[in-house]
Amino acid sequence: MAAGKDAESAGGAAGGTLAQRLGYLFANMHPAGAPYTNAHVADAISGSPGEYGGVRLTEQYLSMLRNGRRANPSSDVLRALARFFGVPVGYLLGDLSERQAAYVEEEVRFLAAMRDQRVRRIALRSVGLPPEVQDSLTAIIGQFRQQMNLPLEPPEPGGDRPPGEA
Repeated sequence: MAAGKDAESAGGAAGGTLAQRLGYLFANMHPAGAPYTNAHVADAISGSPGEYGGVRLTEQYLSMLRNGRRANPSSDVLRALARFFGVPVGYLLGDLSERQAAYVEEEVRFLAAMRDQRVRRIALRSVGLPPEVQDSLTAIIGQFRQQMNLPLEPPEPGGDRPPGEA
């Protein structure tokens, strides 16, 4: 197993390479049931010059960035990718502190969990309830997870990556 996949499955890639950070975003920042492909991201960025600063990105170049064969893209490419995935460009540059990168990855995990309409409905229904009621709901969910032999905390998102899209 490649180092990039280890970092992704461990829940983050902030301390890793650009390829690992991109892999983490591809694995987690996509619409429900439809992980992005290199072609989709390259076409979206290249096809919207106003939104992405006129960057031209090919599927092949993005593939090389993701597999580590290219590791030093222009700042324009990094800005476009960061904008596409909705993260600070510093995350892709590896310039964030460990705390800042962990915050970005926590937000990514949250957004990935919110793709599930049922999870979103549960979360939204708890808004406005007193903290002790929210704590009770958390405990009840924990009990259900335990009864179903699931870990108390859900697994990290991103395990649904299609083969060959690293």
